[in-house]
Amino acid sequence: MEQIKFNELLLKTAFSCMACDADIDERELQLIKQLHKDKQIFGDIDINAKLDELLIDINNNGNQFLKDYLRELKVSNLSENEELKLIEVAISTIKADDKVEYSEIKFFKVIRAKLSIENEPILNIHPNFEEYLERDIVSESYLSKLKNDFFDTQTLPKFDTISNIDNILLDKTNGEE
Repeated sequence: MEQIKFNELLLKTAFSCMACDADIDERELQLIKQLHKDKQIFGDIDINAKLDELLIDINNNGNQFLKDYLRELKVSNLSENEELKLIEVAISTIKADDKVEYSEIKFFKVIRAKLSIENEPILNIHPNFEEYLERDIVSESYLSKLKNDFFDTQTLPKFDTISNIDNILLDKTNGEE
């Protein structure tokens, strides 16, 4: 896949995994920013502006944003290395707030079902990912049911802008609350 498009898809993956539990935790946001700062995995972008753009999109479109992301993921022609990187970013984002919600597991399993990489290459590098890779999706109808269940039970709130979240974090760091 073209690098720029992959970087955008990777950021959408991290963002979607951050938002799918209807809570944008500051630790998830910090992880995304740290990945960008340290590894530039989302390419050469203004991360705050791009995250705000995604926030506006999800606030305007709610669950349709996540459905569009999944549709985009399904039609992307990713290499095994790109799929591995996508899985790493998704799981890292889900785990960043130290609490893994059932909605996040369901959402990840829907993501996982859209990828063609086998479990072995993933587990060779990340043996601790096994619980995320257990396939309980045995058919298209079950996948459809899981996806519908996720969207039927998950209501997304209107999220705050990245700059407001950053200001709150700055206030906490400075001892103000």
